[in-house]
Amino acid sequence: MYKNKIACTLLTPIALALLSAPASAAITLYDEDGTTFSADGYVNAFYVQTDTDNINDDLDRDQARVKMGFLPNYIGFNMGKDMGDLTLGARSSFWVTINDSETNGTATAIDVRQFYGTIGGDWGEVLVGKDFGLFARSNILLDEMLAGYGQVSDTLGLVDGGGVSFGNIGSGYPYPFPTAQITYRSPVMGGLRIAAGIMDPVDTSDDTAVGKNYQDAPRFETEITYQFDLAGADIYSWVNAGYQTSKNTDSTVDDVTSQGFGYGVQAKMGALSLTASGFDAEGINPFFTNNAGEAVLREIDSTGYLMQGSYTFGGKTRLALSFGKTEDDGNGLGVAADYETRAIGLFHSINEHLTLVAEYNQFEIEDRTNNLTIEETDSVALGVALSW
Repeated sequence: MYKNKIACTLLTPIALALLSAPASAAITLYDEDGTTFSADGYVNAFYVQTDTDNINDDLDRDQARVKMGFLPNYIGFNMGKDMGDLTLGARSSFWVTINDSETNGTATAIDVRQFYGTIGGDWGEVLVGKDFGLFARSNILLDEMLAGYGQVSDTLGLVDGGGVSFGNIGSGYPYPFPTAQITYRSPVMGGLRIAAGIMDPVDTSDDTAVGKNYQDAPRFETEITYQFDLAGADIYSWVNAGYQTSKNTDSTVDDVTSQGFGYGVQAKMGALSLTASGFDAEGINPFFTNNAGEAVLREIDSTGYLMQGSYTFGGKTRLALSFGKTEDDGNGLGVAADYETRAIGLFHSINEHLTLVAEYNQFEIEDRTNNLTIEETDSVALGVALSW
């Protein structure tokens, strides 16, 4: 019953599930008279072998795939214009899956996750348009396994999916979905930067009744980051949050207040990197901050954390270890469940644009109410990633 319930919720947005890779040096296409235009991109593919042990023994299987990793393939375009006291900018990025199928032929999906403009000055910057959210943003951007593969739960519809894997989404943090927004970012002040924005709100209350869902205020999100040096270590720390309320014109439908708080710290000391992050939320889908798939949410809790470490040998080969867990009281599967991901990854840089990846990942879902293991999944992934 778990698989049928979650498949309806998650299969549609799976192709949208990942965030941008840390940008490589873009290729400058034009730079004259204070106007710049550049392009950047990312291409990756993995051979993956996944062994699934399901609560239903008839669904146990060993599946081979060739597909993308945690990051999808994309191409992005950037524009900048110096206007004296103001600097104008814009970015658009187009994301694709490399997996067609017997059901969709060559109808490879393309989605636009970023399409925004910026207005900047000494006072900071305002972003208008579509970009990733602020709540849980640094939690995922500073994931040590971002360029790896991650978990592909069969219960969540990912083993057979045509899109990305889930990385540590749902087992350490929710995904800060791209959304329409107006966001202000302060200038960096001694390592401190503040971002705050209003986002297009989403329906979180039950819409199966005759009434209509509505939100009489936007979703508010914020993130504060602080970077500093401590005893020779480069420290990057952050807190972020989100808040909104969803109502229904049918008075019998409960309002849902969704609120979340995220936090984390990353310390880099030479070749060693240590990262710890977490979140605490109420009335929020533990997978997606915008409740993609329209699960019926309640004002119940989910919490999660991610612990990681990596060491780079010889400046080219990075070994990373990761453990993440989310405890959800029922907004995801509809039952109280724990989601755990354990992973080890090896990343070898041939040069600044080409990386080879090997990863072993274990994922587990536990039905906390009935003390049952819903699924255990082991994946081995070998891949290559190109960026520019």
